[in-house]
Amino acid sequence: MQATVVHATPLGCSLLGKAEDVLQFSSYAKQLQQQVDLIFTSPPFPLNRKKRYGNEQGEAYIEWLADFAPLFRALLQPRGSIVLELGNAWERGRPVMSTLALRALLAFLERGNFTLCQQFVWHNPAKLPSPAQWVNVERIRVKDAYTHLWWMALTDRPHADNRRVLTPYSSAMKSLLRRKSYNTGRRPSEHNIGQTSFLKDHGGAIPSNLITQANTQANTSYLKYCRESGLQPHPARMPSGLAEFFIKFLTTPNSLVLDPFAGSNTTGAVAEELGRRWLAIEPDKSYLEGSIGRFTSSDQLKPDA
Repeated sequence: MQATVVHATPLGCSLLGKAEDVLQFSSYAKQLQQQVDLIFTSPPFPLNRKKRYGNEQGEAYIEWLADFAPLFRALLQPRGSIVLELGNAWERGRPVMSTLALRALLAFLERGNFTLCQQFVWHNPAKLPSPAQWVNVERIRVKDAYTHLWWMALTDRPHADNRRVLTPYSSAMKSLLRRKSYNTGRRPSEHNIGQTSFLKDHGGAIPSNLITQANTQANTSYLKYCRESGLQPHPARMPSGLAEFFIKFLTTPNSLVLDPFAGSNTTGAVAEELGRRWLAIEPDKSYLEGSIGRFTSSDQLKPDA
């Protein structure tokens, strides 16, 4: 098959088609073999009801996701990474969580023989209360405000550098660096804090695997473009900061980033801003046409050295 290019930029392009078809049967399939530095994506979640963006359900979801593992493996550079965002699922008609997403992850890892490098949690403090029946109506559960991102690779030591994603020092840490002193010695946790352990200024703090990003933007160039073009925005958009974190952490400029379930193509837009090459795949043409709005004006991201 020949995948159709819907949008192209100096660094990448978006392709119309189903990921499983493009990655197996198109001319891009061979070109991408062992060329991809990062696959960063959010597959459709295994929800209890069908969505327009084509989510599989039940046991079919596990098999569907696991089938991508050998395809992704063939694309990765030897030290490349995969980051999958997997949301939570609930049993139909019951106030209990489903293990479907976890079983899908385990099947994916086994089928691809991947190393699980680290688990991340994306906390969205602005997420609406859900599941509504159990949270809003019966009040027997609290709102589900996080998803997991699973970082995996072909090796125990994929390309990564947390110095590219340092966070600003707290005021307490800045004060410590100024006065050059703090309480040393053994802590209740049995950690032994040396006299100079925290005196070097590294330019920022090492981030944790908990990422808090509100997803509340309502006046972006993307949404404006969709309104002006009469296009329906994607209903499950990812905040740019989430893609920015992993692209900076796991790649360097000119690396190739792939999002096989692109949706509104947050990944491609952030990769472009950060000087990475990118490829996005999406089966819904209107979503790809709307994603052009992400490239009509620059945001606050800057290419890193």
